[in-house]
This record gives sequence, structure tokens and C-alpha cells, in this order.
Amino acid sequence: MAFYKALAFILLAAMLMAAGPAAAQLSPTFYDATCPDVATIVSNALAQALQTDARAGAKLIRFHFHDCFVNGCDGSVLLEDSVADGIDSEQNAPGNQGIQGQDIVANIKTAVENACPGVVSCADILAIASNASVVLAGGEGWEVPLGRRDSRIANRSGAESNLPSPFEGVANLTAMFANVGLDSTDLVALSGAHTFGRSRCRFFSGRLNNFNGTQSPDPTLDPTYRDVLLEACPQGGDDNRVNLDPTTPDQFDNNYFTNLQAQRGLLTSDQVLFSTATAATVDVVNRFAGSQAEFFAGFGASMVKMGNIGPKTGTDGEIRLTCSTVNPLPSVADM
Repeated sequence: MAFYKALAFILLAAMLMAAGPAAAQLSPTFYDATCPDVATIVSNALAQALQTDARAGAKLIRFHFHDCFVNGCDGSVLLEDSVADGIDSEQNAPGNQGIQGQDIVANIKTAVENACPGVVSCADILAIASNASVVLAGGEGWEVPLGRRDSRIANRSGAESNLPSPFEGVANLTAMFANVGLDSTDLVALSGAHTFGRSRCRFFSGRLNNFNGTQSPDPTLDPTYRDVLLEACPQGGDDNRVNLDPTTPDQFDNNYFTNLQAQRGLLTSDQVLFSTATAATVDVVNRFAGSQAEFFAGFGASMVKMGNIGPKTGTDGEIRLTCSTVNPLPSVADM
């Protein structure tokens, strides 16, 4: 009998291990003993950045999104080019063209390191900052599972193939999200982050006059809104920036979805969520447009789900001291 009890214990332990260490180790209370004020530190540093840059929150959510879609949520998107460390930065990929906010992340990391040196990963800072970005812009927060560690490698080729572009149709978007375990509801909810932030004209100007080579505007673009965009994006103005949400550009709310219903989604990848009649996303857009509370709940749930994509935990990876570079390897003299 003792033998069978021991065997049962071994099998149970094996099953728990097979369930995955990441799911077991990520927890909202991960830093309670080692850096209990980390959420407040991150929020305060972000609030300071917002005083001079209204786009700071949107920048950090974009970093978190682009991090998780490539090799999981491991801070790899923050690594800059380094020949010595073999880093070909993911920021060189077309899908990361124009990504900004590294300076904001660096300032947050400095504040965290001053309080809790060598404890909080850059991957977790992106997750915490994304929550703070929403709350500071008037949205509703969520419990952020923590305990991620940072990668020592980047994956530029992965960034080139895994990141959705602003020109994607709904079928491609759905497939790319499905590849990382996210469904149509997650696609619509996470796209709702475009309720604040800006986009360069180059990412939507093709909708204004010659959509898909038709010599005509995108038929799913409201004509009055098109006139506004033409004024904001004159010839040669590809780098001009336009609010992703023309109604409440710096507030986190559900106006993104009512904009889609009014054919005022800025990017192709926005508007197709509603204008593709047969897509599963249409019902979700209508649901979130009709209830801000439901959007807030859905956004938080999808952010947690996205934040659980392939994190490094335990002894895997490292806690970077500087988010843009890997830690120096110990020398022979230090060993």
C-alpha cells in the first residue's frame, strides 16, 4: 500500500509540473515581500512622464503588446542593438517602426532600482506600467500577475513575422492572435487600446485617395472624417501624427468602438473589426460599444491573458539592471 501511495504522489507531482511553471509562478503578490511598493513607484514615474508627454501611457502599452507577441513577455523588445552581445534589436523590424518610450521605461526602471535593486524585471515593469497607463487615463485596472524574468536574446525575425501591421485584414489579424493563444474577443478588446495614442499618417494615408489601388477612398471610411484626415495629412506629411480616437484622444474609454460603428476607425486594422460583415469581431465591437463596463472588464481579462504568453520564470532569464541591455556576464575573476 505504501508503494502505491508513493507512486500516486510521484504521478501527482509530475502532473503539476506538466501544468507549467509559468502559470504556477506568476502572481499579483509576487513582489509583496521583495518590492511591495512597485506598483506605486511605476505609477508615480509614469504620471511624471505624462506631464510632458500625453502619449506616454499608449507608448508603454504598445511596448508590452509588441513584447508579448514575440518570444512571449520577456522584455526582449526593449533590447537595443549590441554586436558584443549578439543583439539584433526587435525594434529594427517593420512592425516596430517608430516605436517609442524607451526613455520612459528607463526612468521607471531607475526609480524601481533605487527602491528595490535587482528585483523587478523589465518585462514586469511593462506589465505594471500598462495597467497604470489605463488607470491614469480614466480606465479601470486589473490584478497584474507578476514574476516574469528578462530574456538575454532578441528575435528580430520573429518581430518581422509575428507583429500585426496597421494594414491587416480581419482574417490575418485573427490568425496572428490565434497563433499566440488569443481569440476574437481578445483581438477586439486589445485593439481597444487605440482609444488613446497617435498614429503617423503613413500608416493610414492609403485609405484616403487610392485604397488598394482603386484610385478611390476606402469605402468604409466616413467622408467627413476623411476630410479631417486629408487636412491633417497633406502631401509630404507622412510623419504627421493623428489621434487614434478623434473624440477623446487621451482618455481610456469605449469611444474607440463607437468610432468603428461610425466608420471612424483610423487604421485599416481598426475598421475591419466592424466593417467585415461576416467576422466574429463585429458582435464583440457592438457589445463593447454598448457597455463601457463590459469593455473595461474584457480589456483587463485579455491583458492578463496576453501577459501570460510564454513568460520566463524561476531561474530562466535574468533581472536586467538596464532594460535596453543584457547584464554583463561574470568574468573568470568573479567566478
